[in-house]
Parts: sequence; C-alpha cells; structure tokens
Amino acid sequence: MAKIIGAIGSSHIPAVGMAIAKKLQNTPYWKDFFDGYPPIWNWLNEQKPDVAIIFYNDHGLEFFLDKKPTFAIGAAKQYISYDEGWGLATIPPINGDEALSWHICNELVEDEFDITICQELGVDHGLTVPMQLMWPNDDNYGGIRVIPVVINCERHPMPSLKRCFDLGRSIGKAIESYHQDLKIVVLGTGGLSHQLDGQGAGLINKEFDLMCMEKLVSAPEELFKYNLRDITEIAGAQGVELNMWMGMRGALLGDVTEIHSNYTVPISNTGAGTMLLTNE
Repeated sequence: MAKIIGAIGSSHIPAVGMAIAKKLQNTPYWKDFFDGYPPIWNWLNEQKPDVAIIFYNDHGLEFFLDKKPTFAIGAAKQYISYDEGWGLATIPPINGDEALSWHICNELVEDEFDITICQELGVDHGLTVPMQLMWPNDDNYGGIRVIPVVINCERHPMPSLKRCFDLGRSIGKAIESYHQDLKIVVLGTGGLSHQLDGQGAGLINKEFDLMCMEKLVSAPEELFKYNLRDITEIAGAQGVELNMWMGMRGALLGDVTEIHSNYTVPISNTGAGTMLLTNE
C-alpha cells in the first residue's frame, strides 16, 4: 500500500530560481531563506520518497484567464518546463507516475470532485522552483516522480480553504488505497502573504503567516473561518496561495508532527515560509 510519509511547505517565488542560477544563496539578501532548506534536504536524502504530489498554481503558462480550471491534475509520463518570460532558465524534464495519477483521478471523481485531467501539462515556476529547492544541483531530482495538482489562485471564483483541504484529504485517501508500495511526499507551494500590485502592493503580514503555519500543524480546521475576501485583505491578493498549503495539509491523514520550520521576510516582497511535517 502507498503511504504519505510527510509534507513540505515552501515558497515558489520566481526570483528564487534566479538566485539559484546566479549562485546567490549565501548573499545577505538570500542567506536566511536558503538556510531553511538543509534539514529538508537531509530528510529527503534519508527517506528517499518515490513520488511527490505537488500542489501549486499555474501563473498563465498552461492556463490563462480565458480557461482556468478550479482543480487540474497531471496524468502524463513527463512534465516539461517552458520559458515563461521571467528570464528563468528552463529545467530538465520531470518524470510523472501515470498509473498513480489515474488512480487518484478516478478516486477524486468517485469522491465528487470535478477535475481537469491533463495528459500533457507544461509547468511553470510554481512547480519548477520547488523542484530546484528540494533537489539542488540534481537534474534527476533524486529519481522522484511527480504528480502536479494545480489550484486556481488567479481568477475568481476560487476554491475556499476548506475545499482545498478537502481535495487534499481525498487525495490522501486515494493514495492509501493504492496497491503499490510507494513512499509519497506532498508539497504545498506558494505564498505566504504577499501582494504584487495594486493599492496594497508590498503587503506582508508576518503575524498572520506564522499563525497559519502553527494552525496547519495542530488545528487546520480553524483556518476555515477565513474566506478569500478575508485572506485578500489580511494577507494580500496573492495570499490566497495559502490554498496550496491547505491541500498539502489535507492529504496528511495520520498523526502530524512538525520537525522543521523557517520564515523569512522580505524575499521578493513575500512572506516566505518553509516547513517539514511527518505523517505517522
């Protein structure tokens, strides 16, 4: 039986990809951020998961405003990183797990989730930056296979925190029912608080971010009280990327323990959180 062994929360800021490319990790601006990752690298090297389920949002590369599914899931053999216009170099192709993807898709539909199933899917910095962060200097990404789960965080109406948590819960149940013995890690990427444009540009709410990180471990249901308008006002227009962290946390069906966390501001005008959870 497949088993989710843990979960990782991480930012996916495109500037991180540029910092990696330019080897700026130890400069004063970036050091505190990158110092949050060695415990995660050590854990991944020790556990050697077979598959990563990655919750992220597409920023207009594959789904633009004219066609924006609420939830989309990759069911491809391979995922390609395309040029998205940030000056980011593309990264080597990422292998998928078609059989597990289709199992999850079937189970989600049975569980009354309406999903877009993608047998071809180009991936942007929402997924590629976390891959670079988790498996630095490794074009094979530790040999891991990836299943992308895309959540709409750009165009209203968007799913609620509870709906994304429930999506993760359904994915967690699907994984537990899978026949093959696999070790799975779940990634929730994005945010936390940030607003990149408009009247509230530059908004960062450290207190709210740290509260969310704490509640994600011990009492995620307490975050359901915040609707997306609340999130936008409290944590900025792009603070709704908390939805990916909620999906990640929902997938953990066992006893959850935080074994590492880090929080840095301001990195590219974003409250950058990092956390590592185990699922027993």
